[in-house]
Amino acid sequence: MRLRDRGRRGRMRAWWTPYRSSVPDPYDEFVALEAEAVAMAEWECQVVPGLLQTDEYARAVIEAGVGIADPETAARRLALRMARQAVLTRDPPPRLSIVVDESVLRREVGGRDVLDRQLQQLVDASHRPGVEILVLPFEAGAHAALTESFVIFDFALGARAPVVHCEGLTGGQFRTRSEDVQIYREAYEDLRRRALPVEASRTVIARSGDSPS
Repeated sequence: MRLRDRGRRGRMRAWWTPYRSSVPDPYDEFVALEAEAVAMAEWECQVVPGLLQTDEYARAVIEAGVGIADPETAARRLALRMARQAVLTRDPPPRLSIVVDESVLRREVGGRDVLDRQLQQLVDASHRPGVEILVLPFEAGAHAALTESFVIFDFALGARAPVVHCEGLTGGQFRTRSEDVQIYREAYEDLRRRALPVEASRTVIARSGDSPS
């Protein structure tokens, strides 16, 4: 069983080998987890999550980041980010639940036109089966996840235990202790309770793209 598991993970990693030189080492594990997960729950307080970014929005995010040595590195990171999105079209796709802070809809990453097209892509994605996109409005006030964005990865029964990934300037951190995962899960449920319902969230996203921030 362990050898089969290693083989499956090896195949999952193989597709992105050409991009490895352009990303930090911990990203190896992140992409593998993303490819293997059957469900992901993500809280994002700064930018649109990578799996739902347009190429021009993603380019602006990448170019604003630290540790980009040259245009070729940025281009490889962009290509990898776009390639990762194929996970949403696999059969069956993972269940994806996302809560974004309202500020994500207002921050003009790449300029107003880029943001408008990104918001339309979010609206389109919100209609996909198995995808839930919720907006945490400003009036929700203080909540349990003020300090960081994170993703909770869940896997097929018996495959592996859940993992949490938290993003940072110098790379991400993984939380695997069951007590830690539970804290993040409770924080995510707090966010979902405070967020607008699906239809109201979709309306807010659409309207944010109709007028200047």
